[in-house]
Amino acid sequence: MHKKTHAAALGSGLRRGSSLRLPILVVAAVLLVTGTSFGQSTAAAGDWSMWQYDLQGSRHNPHETAITPATVGSLQLKWAFAFPDTIAASSQPAVVDGTVYVGGRNGTFYALDANTGATRWSFQAETPLGGNLPTFGLRNGPAVADGLVYFGDNSARMWALDAATGQQRWVRQLDPHPFAIITGSPLVFDGHIYVGVSSQELGQATSDHYPCCTFRGSVVALDAATGDVQWQYYTIPQPQPTGGKPNFAPSGAPVWSSQTLDVQSRTLYYTSGNPYSGYPEGAEAIGALDLDTGTARWVRRMTPGDPPWNGRCVIPPPGGNCPDPGHDFDFGSHPNLFEINDRLVVGAGQKSGVYHLLDATTGEIIWQTRLSTPKPILPAPGSESLQGIQWGASYDGNRLYVATYQAQPGTLYALNPATGEMIWATPNPTEGCLINVPPVPMSPLCQLAMPNAVTTTPGLVYEGSMDGKMRVFAADTGAILWQYNTAKPFKTVNGVPGLGGAINGHGAVVANGMLFTNSGYGRQITTGMPGNVLLAFGLP
Repeated sequence: MHKKTHAAALGSGLRRGSSLRLPILVVAAVLLVTGTSFGQSTAAAGDWSMWQYDLQGSRHNPHETAITPATVGSLQLKWAFAFPDTIAASSQPAVVDGTVYVGGRNGTFYALDANTGATRWSFQAETPLGGNLPTFGLRNGPAVADGLVYFGDNSARMWALDAATGQQRWVRQLDPHPFAIITGSPLVFDGHIYVGVSSQELGQATSDHYPCCTFRGSVVALDAATGDVQWQYYTIPQPQPTGGKPNFAPSGAPVWSSQTLDVQSRTLYYTSGNPYSGYPEGAEAIGALDLDTGTARWVRRMTPGDPPWNGRCVIPPPGGNCPDPGHDFDFGSHPNLFEINDRLVVGAGQKSGVYHLLDATTGEIIWQTRLSTPKPILPAPGSESLQGIQWGASYDGNRLYVATYQAQPGTLYALNPATGEMIWATPNPTEGCLINVPPVPMSPLCQLAMPNAVTTTPGLVYEGSMDGKMRVFAADTGAILWQYNTAKPFKTVNGVPGLGGAINGHGAVVANGMLFTNSGYGRQITTGMPGNVLLAFGLP
């Protein structure tokens, strides 16, 4: 097993058993650690301050009391905000102290009033290459803590802005590779930020003239106040010349998703993507790192022996940068951390269609449940991954909720967390892509697919679809209690023409009686209905 390929640890200043820096009386009176008692930077009860919701990646807001199984049917659109000059919307917002923080594929970061959608401030983080191509700009969700908002961009830079004013505090380049990007949202804990680095180099490998490949994924720890790098763990060893094609190996194993952590053992958990070249053990893996030093405690590859996969693999015949096509069975899902009978476990869904649950201390496999069987959708190796589990799952303390992508149709599942056995399954409704007039016909790009990260609140499960519908399900039965068609034009609060489309690349955020979701996901390869809106729903 690959054990140690991280850069030299620079010292995070954290020590085992260090005291948590929270004023107890203030916490007891008005503040709650978001979903935990682990010492994360504080946020008011009901807020949603980062992608994972809490340190364990539950994506479950237990403090939501307004939206319930009895009231959810009354949800109505409160406002719509349009991102200018883009055809995709995928930055999951953070909602803290009445403000919505969200990034746009146009490279601009926004702070909006949660009740009205009015812009409080905006910040131009980068000028996207290629105009409005959706593969650039800001696509990860922000994290908000201690008066700062943190987010990454598609130039592999992390930013910190003043949450009240939008003034820049610092910016830090995390990887010099020309195709490095940040797609996973940062995790904030005890004055530090943890974030993964991913890449678009697999697309460059489509051309055999490109010297494939030199990128390797990593997880980075930074000082939250200064942006100084504390340590950087690389998922695989440094690529070396091969003397043939591909030119370098191993490469790849990007970290697309967010991390989670266990405070008691001071362990950080991550997932990694597919190899672009070579057969590294750190690819398509779930791993555990020492929180203070970044050294690996264990790494388990979940598809051992699978050949590498890059953009060249979709072009027949095999050869060049892809002599032996493998599968695009990477992890886009973040790890879920919870306990079963006092045993700490960690799990994640893979694009192979399998949800894996491991012992969080040793990496030993506890159970594996297949939710979809990969079959090629397009006449190209790698397209079978589109049927798997794309983004994250949710755990509400009783059940584990996982959704599948283009699994003919995509389906939302509730699993028994102790055994992996299915409790219920609700397929994407077959009428989701039927012609819907008025207001507009559904696009031929419409798909019965559920790639989004799942969200839960007490009694409810939230999941969007590539058919443009946002749906809320009953947690105990899987029955659809509410749905809204977002694939249509919207009048927006900022006056920019708004159009909804496919829902992909993020998850719903439910905070303080409101539901927030992006709509629109035009892509060159995986397709989808384009759009550019952030929608906010509330009760009458």
